[in-house]
Amino acid sequence: MNAAIETRRFDKPDDLLDMKECGRIAILKMATGATGMHAVFEPGWTWEKNEKPLLGNPDTCPMHHTGYCISGTLVVRMLDSGKSTTIVAGDFFEIPPGHDAYVDGYKRVELILFAAAEHKH
Repeated sequence: MNAAIETRRFDKPDDLLDMKECGRIAILKMATGATGMHAVFEPGWTWEKNEKPLLGNPDTCPMHHTGYCISGTLVVRMLDSGKSTTIVAGDFFEIPPGHDAYVDGYKRVELILFAAAEHKH
């Protein structure tokens, strides 16, 4: 393993999920395989309407998210239980796969999401 420090910036992402006026997700992939995402969801954004079509229309979001909410209010719903959780600025969170979400209110939601490197077996 290389002992070098790697720094990256979200203004130069490896990948960009562009939801036009509704928001965007900038994705960075580190040399270790770890990923970081900066998500911006504008008021009115819903997973169903704005992100689901870009992911190939799965029933629910298939990803596991670990992250931190910088601003706004995001309501995340687990589809199997129907339970909703409100995430607000300052929350560190973990969301299992099988959810959808929407922006609550008139403030932009800004999140940083992390994913550890996938270990190859």
